[in-house]
Amino acid sequence: MILSYVNQKGGVGKTTLSLCTAFELSKKSKVLLIDADPQGSIIAWSDVREEPLPKNLSTASMAKKTIHRDLKNLKRGYNYVIIDTPPRLTDITRSAIMASGIVVVPCTPSPYDVWATKETLDLIREAQIYHKKLRTVFAVNRKILNTVLSREVKDAIRSLGDDFMVLKSELTHRMIFAEAGNIGKVAQEIDKEGKASKEIQNFVKELTKF
Repeated sequence: MILSYVNQKGGVGKTTLSLCTAFELSKKSKVLLIDADPQGSIIAWSDVREEPLPKNLSTASMAKKTIHRDLKNLKRGYNYVIIDTPPRLTDITRSAIMASGIVVVPCTPSPYDVWATKETLDLIREAQIYHKKLRTVFAVNRKILNTVLSREVKDAIRSLGDDFMVLKSELTHRMIFAEAGNIGKVAQEIDKEGKASKEIQNFVKELTKF
């Protein structure tokens, strides 16, 4: 299964979710994590990491517009491939979408941010003309506790059309995600039984049911 995290809007948590998803899946499966962002966010993250990566997890830098072609050989031997895309809609993003089975569109709990994804959704719909089996899901990320914003966001997503679904699992805005990233780790490594870890587990479990 190949999953890409796509949204032209920066600051929605694509890299954090890519890392957390890859780590969670690597507990039981072989995972390849692709850094398709020319800024090299995942490579920068790995540079500050002091511990070796889990044995089932590999990373590769592939910020080029031939991802869909090059992955045909590179994905062999892996159960999952996770692609972190740039914060802009480029030929790299288009190639990552074409390579994917599922496109995950992270969004923060603001209807305005959802409406700002129109260009992203247009690009996905364009890819679906050639890639009939491509599926797209929205992931509500950085939810604020004790607010109704996530419900408003889901209503806004549904207004975009019935060809996109919203994951039931939501990820709360927690400092542990940023703290972990600053030292080259993910939240699950710092607090294995914490609320953030459980949210990631539920998120990944739902995501991989498709």
